[in-house]
Formats: sequence, C-alpha cells, structure tokens
Amino acid sequence: MIKIYHNPRCGKSREGLQILEASEKAFKIIKYFDEPLSVDELQHIIQILNIKPIDLIRQKETIWKDHFKNKKLSDKKLIELMVEHPKLMERPIVVNDNKAIIGRPPVRILEII
Repeated sequence: MIKIYHNPRCGKSREGLQILEASEKAFKIIKYFDEPLSVDELQHIIQILNIKPIDLIRQKETIWKDHFKNKKLSDKKLIELMVEHPKLMERPIVVNDNKAIIGRPPVRILEII
C-alpha cells in the first residue's frame, strides 16, 4: 500500500496528494501532524529513503534556525526532534513498499508509484 505523509497546509504536499489521486492507485493519507510518527517509524522511513536524518530536516524553518542550526546533534537526536516538532520534516514523503521518496518537487512521486 502506498502511503503519503501529508501536511494539508503545505502546497507541495497538496500537489503530491493530487498526483496520487490522479494515479488512481490505492493509497493511505497519514496526516503526521494529527497522527505523530514514532521514533521507530521515522527511523524506518529514513532508512528506506536512504538518507541521513539531517537530509529530512527543513533547515529554513524558524524553529530550526532559532534553536538548533549551529548545534552538533546526533542522528538519534535529529529524529527525536522531528518526532517532537513534525514541522521540521520535509514533505510530502511517499512510501511504496520498500521504496520512498521526498516529493520535492512533487512530480518525483511518479518515480515510485
């Protein structure tokens, strides 16, 4: 089952959702602001994205710039921060079995559906 980790307030995330809707494939919407991810879930997503946790951080977010920007943080701490502050996560994230992609730009979603 395809899953989209979605923030309805984000334009790119809405565009990604439209791509999935147009594909007519079955998918599940996970509004991760309403249904917070666990540390284990986020670790799994990062693993299948094949990236470092820092690569999933939105480094232009005010909370990042004001509180964490120049700090040396472990991967574990970065994941904990994203769980605590989901606004820090890049979006949308689309997972299809053992493949995942950050939908920036949203058209990249087509690569895995």
